[in-house]
Amino acid sequence: MKIIATNNRANFNYSISNKIEAGIVLTGSEVKSLRINTGSIRGSYIIEEKGELWISNSFIKKYENSTDNNYDPSRNRKLLVTKKEFNKISGFIKQGGLSIIPLSLYFSDKGFAKLSCGIAKGKKKIDKRESIKQRDWNIKKQRLLKK
Repeated sequence: MKIIATNNRANFNYSISNKIEAGIVLTGSEVKSLRINTGSIRGSYIIEEKGELWISNSFIKKYENSTDNNYDPSRNRKLLVTKKEFNKISGFIKQGGLSIIPLSLYFSDKGFAKLSCGIAKGKKKIDKRESIKQRDWNIKKQRLLKK
């Protein structure tokens, strides 16, 4: 598994309850561009349109040797999930307060581009402060154990 991009702010801004793996529909030049690590999912989000899931605002740089003149690096890309997973995801979305957040973009062992998504609920400011306190305490604890 080769990781291309991760969304580091996802765990800080959201509390993630479930993780889902989805395929992503890409063009040939986008796959070549991702192979040289020129993608980003920071600030991207997943939307549901007409019974399909789409990732929006993800950035994949144009491949240098491609001949595509009208390339849009942040176009919407379709996600591939099974019908059972889609029904599960749409149920979580309709509950309210829950959203789907992209966590990481990677190539599987078979060479397919995959997107790891999390069903998450947004954290409030006080929850974020608690996360910072917990992280700082863990760092101090590790330093004390080393001595």
